[in-house]
Amino acid sequence: MPFIDASEMLHGAPLPGWSGRFFHSANMTFAHWDIAADAADLHEHHHPQEEVWNIVEGEVILVVDGEERRMAAGAAAVVPPNVHHLVKVVGPCRAVIADYPLRPDLPGVRRTD
Repeated sequence: MPFIDASEMLHGAPLPGWSGRFFHSANMTFAHWDIAADAADLHEHHHPQEEVWNIVEGEVILVVDGEERRMAAGAAAVVPPNVHHLVKVVGPCRAVIADYPLRPDLPGVRRTD
């Protein structure tokens, strides 16, 4: 299907203050994150997918392989596969993140099957 309604997306809340909606295309995973002003920071982690961050509203501090950057609305960053990264919350933020290839294990989503 070429169109995805918000009600059809999976939902996850992996950390206090983080609320995500997810969907998959044939080759990619997309996440729409709403991050509260008092949200917990996202711990350092890595995964085999390339990850592209696009800040839609607000700002966060993204640390990629030890390099720290404050990112405001309109900014984007590419996290290469298997590279350590983390997020420091500095206020409310909305971000759209794309992972390639598919990311089957979505943060904060519990499978019932």
